[in-house]
Amino acid sequence: MQERIEKSETKLFKTIFANDTNHYHTLFGGTAMAIMDDIAFITATRFCRQQLVTVATERIEFKVPIPHGSIIEVVGRIEHVGNTSIKARVSMFVEHMFDAYREKAVEGVFTMVALDENGHPTKIL
Repeated sequence: MQERIEKSETKLFKTIFANDTNHYHTLFGGTAMAIMDDIAFITATRFCRQQLVTVATERIEFKVPIPHGSIIEVVGRIEHVGNTSIKARVSMFVEHMFDAYREKAVEGVFTMVALDENGHPTKIL
């Protein structure tokens, strides 16, 4: 199980451009959540290779703003495997383009449920 969890870890790097930001010139919260949900989905799919849907998010925390012109790294990792659901913790780190400083900016947990061919919850693994 641990090896499978490690192999399903997913990472994404992206530059934050003006079209990703709000009126404060920082990453728009909805955009951050969409990126995180996508990484959670990919992480969970890589773990179980089944059809999944997002059913819940837990305490998405926006710890520091992510300014325009930053680099982000988004990391998804399986945190819990249930009977029909999987929880993936997604962390978003910010790096300033011309500075080696890096810090965790956003974090949340996404719950995915596996579905059978009729759209009903089904066992994982």
